[in-house]
Amino acid sequence: MSQDTDYLAKLQDYYARHRVFPPYSGIGELLGLKSKSSVAALVARLRLNGYLEAMPDRRLKPGPRFFERVLAESVRAGLPQAADDSVRDSLTLDEYLIEHPSRTVLVRVKGDSMQDAGIHPGDIAVVERGHQACEGDLVVAVVDDEFTLKYLAREQGVYVLRPANPAYPVIRPRGSLEIFGVVVGIIRKYGAGSPSK
Repeated sequence: MSQDTDYLAKLQDYYARHRVFPPYSGIGELLGLKSKSSVAALVARLRLNGYLEAMPDRRLKPGPRFFERVLAESVRAGLPQAADDSVRDSLTLDEYLIEHPSRTVLVRVKGDSMQDAGIHPGDIAVVERGHQACEGDLVVAVVDDEFTLKYLAREQGVYVLRPANPAYPVIRPRGSLEIFGVVVGIIRKYGAGSPSK
């Protein structure tokens, strides 16, 4: 399976660039496989292990395990520790962050009112709708017909929205306050591929 892992990695990179798989002949070319039977055997093994699926027209699509990534044991944010390269587990980000797909939306963050909570412009908030919001939850709310991302708080028995940046005031709704959803995760991309802020 070691060579299959290398082949799978090349297919994952190809799919990330093109959002489609090449035909069987293209897979052979991409992976350096000379015969149709070796391509067919590889595809069969990847399908058997849940990495690929075939559509009715025989084109390939990602299987349930295609987006899995290796989950390393841990890394300290303090003092360094000895490296452990052994594979412990794997997960998909979707599986990790999204418990209820039909009720989950992704919202791009604008502005810096939540910077002291570690939430910055360009981050993606994973928001679960229909989740019961509690005091202290990070929420996306509709207040006086405008969307905002803040902490849900109470003042004198009335719900307010609290920023995580002292430059911004607490939002005390003049009219309606509706909870659009509760933030269950934040995604940030670092490096050259990150969105401009």
